[in-house]
Parts: sequence; structure tokens; C-alpha cells
Amino acid sequence: MMRRVIDISPAGFWASDAAVATVSLAFNDRYRRRIRLTDDTGEDFFLDLAEPRQFGDGDGMVLEEGGILAVRAAPETVIDIMCRTTEEKARIAWHLGNRHTPMQVLDKGNLRILQDHVLEQMVQGLGASTRRLTAPFEPEGGAYEHSQAHNVGEHTHEF
Repeated sequence: MMRRVIDISPAGFWASDAAVATVSLAFNDRYRRRIRLTDDTGEDFFLDLAEPRQFGDGDGMVLEEGGILAVRAAPETVIDIMCRTTEEKARIAWHLGNRHTPMQVLDKGNLRILQDHVLEQMVQGLGASTRRLTAPFEPEGGAYEHSQAHNVGEHTHEF
């Protein structure tokens, strides 16, 4: 019988010793509802959630029979964007956000996006320097994601 994932537990809300395996997924593969997947040891499992969910590095996929599959952000081709000034960072973040581009905020306010040569040329044209590399991609969640996906117990915020 194939293992079945029935829920997602946010990072920090499950015990790491409950992990029976890991599953490494690229960013675009971490928003799902129902799909057959393979963990990092090669064993298949079925993701069977009530509704689509975004899950990230460190989240846990809760198995129906008990245990957790630890989610890992798989390395993928990304572009790191470095800016000289705060104003340049704000301008570039605005342009990327205006295009609904998923974006990760790195140390010192540098930015990371998935590799896209058009966006890379745009940010270079706006004065930034870029560097292509292979690394995990964990973009910022949207405002609605933060208010809904992380409403766990006493961490629920009402506005």
C-alpha cells in the first residue's frame, strides 16, 4: 500500500525526530493538492490534501499512517541580485513585484529570483549586478499566505 500524505505541518511545528524520510522539491513543485511523488530514497507516496497548499523548506508532510516526510527546497538555477543602494533595491523589488515574480529576500537585502534571462537583463538595466547559481529557492509568501497558511493555534492573527 502506498504511503499517503494527508496534511502539511509548518516548519517549527513538528518534531524533527518524527521524520521518516525527506522529499526535495523545486519551488514550482511545492504548491500541490493531489499528486504521486517520490521521496529522496526513491519510495513513492501520494500527496492527498483537501485543497492546494504551498509548502516550503522545513515543512512536514504528515503521513496518514504516522510519521513525517521532511520537505527540502531542492537546488535550482537562480539569479542573485545585488544592489548598491537601498533606493536601487526598492526600485528593483517594485519592478519584480509588479510582474508578480516570486522573490526571495537574502541577507543584506539582496534578492533572489528563479533564472529568467529577460528579468536578469531588466534588473541589470536598472543598475543591479547579478550572479547565476544553483541554490534552494524560498521566496517570500504573499500577505494572504502568511495570514492563512500559518494560522496555527495561538499564532492566529486577526486584523
